[in-house]
Amino acid sequence: MSKIKILVACEYSGRVRDAFIKRGFDAISCDLLPTDVPGPHYQGDVFDIIDNGFSLMVAHPPCTHLAVSGSRWFKDKVVEQAEALDFVRKLLDANIKHIALENPISVISSKIRKPDQIIQPWQFGHGETKATCLWLKNLPKLVPTNIVEGREAKVHKMPPSPDRWKLRSTTYQGIADAIAQQWGDYLSV
Repeated sequence: MSKIKILVACEYSGRVRDAFIKRGFDAISCDLLPTDVPGPHYQGDVFDIIDNGFSLMVAHPPCTHLAVSGSRWFKDKVVEQAEALDFVRKLLDANIKHIALENPISVISSKIRKPDQIIQPWQFGHGETKATCLWLKNLPKLVPTNIVEGREAKVHKMPPSPDRWKLRSTTYQGIADAIAQQWGDYLSV
């Protein structure tokens, strides 16, 4: 029996990819950037490989032109935002049976559709706040795995640095593990 194929789109960190691999899945990450951690990774356009027989895609499209935290610049980003929304629509419409698309609170909710779920890092073992929306296709909502104390917005308060964008966009390990365990188990039934 062949392994279930998982595509983790727009992921350079390898966290979600590696969480699936640890659980025995055939997972690959894909991003325009090289991966931070050695492992199966396609550096390039996700649409080059999106039709390669994946059962599940977990997509993390860039939030630069979508997140409401940057709404004060939306008037200057009309074209960029339209392109970003088109990218999201193409990901959600991919010919993959199970899809999860992740983004912070964003215009996806008003321009495409409301998210199916909003999760927080503190529900998965990290004492921080960072509302993360999930748009799901043929997947159950994630169940919190480790509710912890602490409700600090560390990501929001990060000082400027060359790697700030990267640090802010990396998936929390507890969330990556929950995704792989819960959705992996769901696919394996």
